Amino acid sequence: MTAVHLTAPDIDPREVEYFEKLAHRWWDEQGPFWPLHKLNAFRLDYVRDRLCAAFGRDPAAERPLEGLSVLDIGCGGGILSESVHALGARVTGTEITEKNVRVAEIHAGWSGADIDYRLITADDLAATGASFDAVLNMEVVEHVEHLPDFLASCARLVRPGGVMVVATINRTVAAWLTAIIGAEYVLRWLPKGTHHYRKLVQPRQLIDGLGKDFRVIHQTGVRVNPFNRAFSFSNYKGVNYMMVFQRAAPGGA
Repeated sequence: MTAVHLTAPDIDPREVEYFEKLAHRWWDEQGPFWPLHKLNAFRLDYVRDRLCAAFGRDPAAERPLEGLSVLDIGCGGGILSESVHALGARVTGTEITEKNVRVAEIHAGWSGADIDYRLITADDLAATGASFDAVLNMEVVEHVEHLPDFLASCARLVRPGGVMVVATINRTVAAWLTAIIGAEYVLRWLPKGTHHYRKLVQPRQLIDGLGKDFRVIHQTGVRVNPFNRAFSFSNYKGVNYMMVFQRAAPGGA
């Protein structure tokens, strides 16, 4: 099959080509995406707790996200999408490379997960008028070419009163030393070229890009222990961090 991928002003074709080559290994927990598998359990707990806090749900319930519509932008092979689906959410996963969508669909079939995977850009999806209770932007914003345009499209996909969760890497010297030099060149946890310093995103860029209709309702730094490869929360947001934004509801402040 000939590879198909989408193009748009906010998509860097070099990023698409890079991840297409690795798409078949998304679900290999010992392969190049093992950090995502390790990270998934950690960030899933965060997503669950933050969405429950925003929507008045009990995080200890068996399916605490029951009925919520959740969009997983840049879903890759579906690692997070399937986990959020298991919490009861109605999940839509979007990607810009056909191989990743096929990997996600095939694995969802094996898992019996009813997830709507689509080969579509955030801008094109927003143009359809679609909106969601929650939009997950996890480890995506540091890979786009035109961040303001991308964030504007993502903002349109959050319904009034809904939330967006963003996880990314700060653009600091500390992040360059640890997330790029350390993780890609020294420890070789990630393939070389996974991240580019100029694309790393500072929190203020997210705040400005989403605009005045969004407010920060939670944020945290994320620390990685290089010895046991464990993730934990941190007050320091100079390397990895996560932020939760809520869109103003009609009549709200």
